[in-house]
Amino acid sequence: MITTPLRIILVEDEETDAVLIKRRITKIVETVEVKVVKDLPGFENLFTNFLPDVVISDYNLPSGTGLDIMELVKSIDESIPLIFITGALDDDELAANTILSGASGFILKKHMSNLHEKLEPLLKQVVYNMVQHEELREQIRKNKIAVHQIYSHLDSMKADDIEQRENIKKIRNNLDKFNIEDAE
Repeated sequence: MITTPLRIILVEDEETDAVLIKRRITKIVETVEVKVVKDLPGFENLFTNFLPDVVISDYNLPSGTGLDIMELVKSIDESIPLIFITGALDDDELAANTILSGASGFILKKHMSNLHEKLEPLLKQVVYNMVQHEELREQIRKNKIAVHQIYSHLDSMKADDIEQRENIKKIRNNLDKFNIEDAE
């Protein structure tokens, strides 16, 4: 069982499938918040307000395809994974194209009875990536704190000597370059 809390948007136009998928997800994830939408306009509105950890989508939707959902997700935040759970991907070429387009995985609806077994490794990968990014974000935060402390120290130094003032100025310029590169 996955113990890391997850926020999921499920894009599914068939209500019975949505209920089944949500039920299977709760077998895998201890603490989960799943929001269900039926189409692309509903997804677009919810996505910007809910900020999910992962998007799970059907491929064929009333107002487009899962690739439209994926394109919208990637245009806003490339790091959010998208998993297809669909009956439309019986074609191996279409399945391969979705993965090549950036999907994190796909599962056929014909496997609904053991969906949790197929979905669990994909969601574990999502959690693993979240943890990796969390550590990176924490390291960036610590680095920014350290740079701020250096700036404060430099500001508090009394430079009586022209050479000392020049050295402090050089250090500040180098730190500014570091901050610009860090922001990129």
